[in-house]
Amino acid sequence: MKAFFQKPLVFFGVVALAVLIVMLMVRNKAPVERQSAELAPKQVDVIDVVAQKIHPMTTAYGSVEHSVALQNRAEVSGKISYMHPDLKSGGSISAGTLVLRIDPEDVEVSLKQSEADLKSNLSSLQQLDEEEKTSRRSLRLAQDNLNVGRKELQRIQELWEKRLIARSVMDAEKQNVLQLQQNVSDLQGQLNTYVSRRASAQAQIERASQQVRSQQTNLGRTELYMPFDARIGTVPVEKGEYVSTGTALFEALATDRVEITAQLPIQQMAKLVSGANLSTAKMGEALQQLGLKAKVSLVGGQEQAVWQAEVVRFSESIDPVRRTLGIVVAVDNPYEKIIPGKRPPLIKGMYTAVDLYAPAIDALIIPRKAIHEGRVYLVGKDQKLEIRAIEVLFTQGDFALISEGLTEGDKVIVNDLIPVIKGMPLAPVTEPRYQEELNAVASDADLAFSGSAE
Repeated sequence: MKAFFQKPLVFFGVVALAVLIVMLMVRNKAPVERQSAELAPKQVDVIDVVAQKIHPMTTAYGSVEHSVALQNRAEVSGKISYMHPDLKSGGSISAGTLVLRIDPEDVEVSLKQSEADLKSNLSSLQQLDEEEKTSRRSLRLAQDNLNVGRKELQRIQELWEKRLIARSVMDAEKQNVLQLQQNVSDLQGQLNTYVSRRASAQAQIERASQQVRSQQTNLGRTELYMPFDARIGTVPVEKGEYVSTGTALFEALATDRVEITAQLPIQQMAKLVSGANLSTAKMGEALQQLGLKAKVSLVGGQEQAVWQAEVVRFSESIDPVRRTLGIVVAVDNPYEKIIPGKRPPLIKGMYTAVDLYAPAIDALIIPRKAIHEGRVYLVGKDQKLEIRAIEVLFTQGDFALISEGLTEGDKVIVNDLIPVIKGMPLAPVTEPRYQEELNAVASDADLAFSGSAE
């Protein structure tokens, strides 16, 4: 057999047969089926872009402080003779309640002395008035005597000229007239002094009156009454302790209102003024034009512990370290509607979150997850993928407000898309859940200030 295949003719014949068989197999092979290169449409979740009203909102943080914190200090010196039983740190005292008394004995003694001085000065003035009246009567009598003396001197002079009397008689009468003139002059000078003496007496009376009023005021200062409903802070003194003028007695904190200075990053302020048309550079007027609203909640507290607040003013300066602006909000009646374990009172030092809302603006809103490095994926013409660049005005929670790049009616893809090929076919499905979330975002502030947050 081996010798048979070693023959050249046989070998070439076998090779030729094999080639023929291969050619026949290739010729008779069924044609290869070719698949289409087109991609199948990819299902995507979309939302329709619609202009909605939304309240620009941002959150700032700050601690609770009482709107009125009265640091009471002693205005007179003395021993503390009475302290209200609730005059302790954390106590509550109603307006008009006597809370502390300083022994008034020393002040009462000083008051009696001042009153005695006043009576003495009044008596001196009365005596001076009587003396003046007497002096005026004496002056009138002296003037009458002088007139009589002058007439008598004239009669005697006529007799002297007729040599009916001695000269000594005329000289004696002249001396008498001179004496009467001296009396009138002395009385007139005495009357002239009453003006200055009365002014001095009246000044002494005024000074004594002021001393009496001062001591009466000091007597009133020995008793301290609470000027408003208050919660007591620090009380560094005790009953029986001697205090000097200026000594700190107690701290009273008003309970009708608390304030929170919420520190807001400056860049976040732009979000609140995005829809405002400010026409003034004055901070107070600008605050009114902004029309901000606020609600307060405890950081780490219960969700239902929410208080409506009033935006009252901006702080006087910007924090140079944190680059924040203080926005002061006030909460009225922070001790009302307390629910033990759920809604505590707002107490000094509590750390809170302050949600600030600006008036509603019209905006195009989409989920933040639909934005991919400044671009969004859209369902374009013929259900094809379109990629478009956008400008974000600002973000708020899980959503973004778009200023450029989108128009109402655009269909934005909100789920992940892999792969991303421009022009690829799509099968869009409207996802109502996202639209409901958008509507909820737009109405959050309205709900917050329509009574749901107390």
